Amino acid sequence: MIRVKGHLVKLSICALSLSSCASLKKTTASKKATTPTTTESAANRRVEFLDGISTKRNTYTPKTEKKDVSISKNITRSSANLEMAQGWQFKYAQLLDVAVEQVLNQRLYSFIEDWWGTPYRLGGKTKSGIDCSGFVNTLMNTVFAMGLSGNSADLFTQVKRMGVKDLHEGDLVFFRIHHRRISHVGIYLENDKFVHASTSNGVIISDLKEPYWKKYYAGGGRL
Repeated sequence: MIRVKGHLVKLSICALSLSSCASLKKTTASKKATTPTTTESAANRRVEFLDGISTKRNTYTPKTEKKDVSISKNITRSSANLEMAQGWQFKYAQLLDVAVEQVLNQRLYSFIEDWWGTPYRLGGKTKSGIDCSGFVNTLMNTVFAMGLSGNSADLFTQVKRMGVKDLHEGDLVFFRIHHRRISHVGIYLENDKFVHASTSNGVIISDLKEPYWKKYYAGGGRL
């Protein structure tokens, strides 16, 4: 009888244990069901984070590059004039050894071009032959509208004497060639260059620094 009671007690204890284990398993299972896994919680956080972003429409206006169409500061008026220069300017700039933009008197250089190479003839005044004073008088009267006349010696008395460094385009230059008196005249241009009717080459441009002309140079002056 005592053994039977003892077995009954043991059975009841086991039953209680099993029921408590079952309840524990249910509790654990319910906790597992309600508690999200680490991966699931991270995913939920990401979703919530993305859902929480308030996106605003940003109107993006692309920056358009403005091309500078103005003349560069490095481009000077001289270089602009150079682009517009004509053939005769390049030719006489080379002959005078000056910048193209310094050759501006088209009337003067057109006259020289027209008479270039005309042979020398003493007392001549036409394109078939002309002497130095005849050429100077014709040029000054045509280009500068000055009523000149007379030979080189006469012209020498009419000018205001000036040093070479002070001479400008249109001034006269004089020479004593194998004579004590003035025997030759020309018209100053630029950079020590002058145009004249030479006995050897006719109407031509020469240089005051050339040994020959430097030797016989008598002075220059302005009318």
